[in-house]
Amino acid sequence: MLSFNVTVDASGGNTEGSGPATIGWLLAGDESQLVYKPPQRLKQPSAPRQRTHAKSVTACPAVLGLESRLFEVLCPCDLSLQMAETDFGEPVVVNADGPMSSVRDDVFAHLIILHPSEEWRSPDRPILQMRLPYIFVADEPTYMSQLPPFQHVGKSLLPGLMIPGRFPINVWPRTLTWAFEWHDISAPLILRRGDPLFYVLFEVYPQSRAIQLVEAEHTPELQAYLQQINGVVGYVNQTFSLFKEAEELRPAQLVTPKKAP
Repeated sequence: MLSFNVTVDASGGNTEGSGPATIGWLLAGDESQLVYKPPQRLKQPSAPRQRTHAKSVTACPAVLGLESRLFEVLCPCDLSLQMAETDFGEPVVVNADGPMSSVRDDVFAHLIILHPSEEWRSPDRPILQMRLPYIFVADEPTYMSQLPPFQHVGKSLLPGLMIPGRFPINVWPRTLTWAFEWHDISAPLILRRGDPLFYVLFEVYPQSRAIQLVEAEHTPELQAYLQQINGVVGYVNQTFSLFKEAEELRPAQLVTPKKAP
């Protein structure tokens, strides 16, 4: 179990357990914020109504407590995906928009990954991932859950389910993917730029603390630590068993808030 005796020093930050919890986010490499928008605090589903009753949902501590820890990550591009087969009968994901797509073929090939069928949870439900450059990191024990955008009312339902996940970003920060299990392969998977792709929820101690999300610098210390983590994923199963070793290797500070230009 991870210890909660951690001192945070993020440019004048507070010791762990007091004040807001500072969570850093950044984009890997040279990805543009024009395409990959900054994560944003969850917006209310509709314009807030003036509270006229003590039991109003707008004052419910359970609702407010959840929403205050939710941030949304937006879809970077328009995609219309379709399942198909190669000439050898192998499953493949194709760009249904073809030459009319806003996403070039080489970008599409890097962006969308179809898992081998032996890795699927069900033989008739393909699993794909969308590569994303988002990294979230913290300097105190912090678990992050990646969740479906359950507060978003879309124009149509997706033909399957997003696969969620949860891991500690203080010892295991890494680039995220969006994983999807395709249940109805006869239906296209349509994603629209600017729609919520997923939510991230942060758990800190004590849980009553506010969450402060800041853009972080891509420091040499953080880059070196990320390389150490990414270097073992392809070689070791059950990477969660490496958390203790990773915690011993990490520098004291990984989150350096980016200075305003």
